Amino acid sequence: MIACSKKMVHIVLLFCLGLWQVNDVFGDTVTVKSVSVLEGDSVTLHSGFTEMMDEDVILWRFGSENTLIAEINVMANSMTVYDDVLDERFRDRLKVDHQTGSLTITNTRTEHTGLYQLQSNSVRKSFSLVVYASLPTPNITRNCSSSSSSSSSSSQQNCSLLCSVVNVGHVTLSWYKGNSLLSSISVSDLSISLSLPLEVEYQDKNSYSCVLNNPISNQSTHLDITQLCHTCAGAFAIIYGVDYNYWFQKLVVKNNNNNNNKK
Repeated sequence: MIACSKKMVHIVLLFCLGLWQVNDVFGDTVTVKSVSVLEGDSVTLHSGFTEMMDEDVILWRFGSENTLIAEINVMANSMTVYDDVLDERFRDRLKVDHQTGSLTITNTRTEHTGLYQLQSNSVRKSFSLVVYASLPTPNITRNCSSSSSSSSSSSQQNCSLLCSVVNVGHVTLSWYKGNSLLSSISVSDLSISLSLPLEVEYQDKNSYSCVLNNPISNQSTHLDITQLCHTCAGAFAIIYGVDYNYWFQKLVVKNNNNNNNKK
C-alpha cells in the first residue's frame, strides 16, 4: 500500500510538471537570469535550493525545443543526465548536485549558448547562458596604401595605421590614446573580421593601444610608433609577436641586393 502511494505521488508530480510546461505556452512569465562564461571554463546554474525535499522532481531543459538534459527524482533516488542528445554537445560535460539540483556545465563551448530551464513541483527558473570564445590579440599594421594615396605633405607628417582581428563575434574593437577612447566598432555576429583605422603624427609621443573586448575579457596591443611608423618603401610592418630585428635585417639585405643588381 505504501509503495503504491509513492508511485501515485510520483505520477501526480510529473503530471503537475507537464501542466506547468503547458501553462508556459499560454503566457506565464518567468524571469530569465543572464549568465556569461569564457569558453573552456565551467559554469553553474543554481537551482536556489539549499536541500531538496523527498517529493521533489527536478527537470533541466535546454534550447527552443525544451530538450531534457537532466532529471532528478528524490523519491526514486535517481539522477539521470542525458548528455547524448543534440549531437552529443553535452557529452561528459553535465554535472548535477544531488543535494541542491543545481546544474554545472564543464569545459563550455560556444554551442552551449542558449536558454536553460529548471522545472520542479515548487520552483521554475530560466537562465540565458552566453559562452564567449577566447579573444585573439589585435594586430596593428602600417596602412601603406592609405599613406601613398594621401597628399605628399600630409603623408610626410602622418602615419596611417590599421588594427584588425579575424574570426570574432560579440566583441568591440577600440583605439585608445592613453585612457581616452578615440574610436570603436562593435559586432554581434559570429566569425567576422574587423578592422579600425588610426592616423597619428610621426613625432607623436602619446601612448596608443588597440583593445578587443567582450563583456568578460579583453586583449590589447600597444602601438610603438618608432617601430611601426617608418617609410613604407619596400617594407610592411606589423605588431604581433614579430621579431623586428629579423625584418630589419631582411629589408637591409633586400635593398643591398637591389643595389648590386643595378651595378
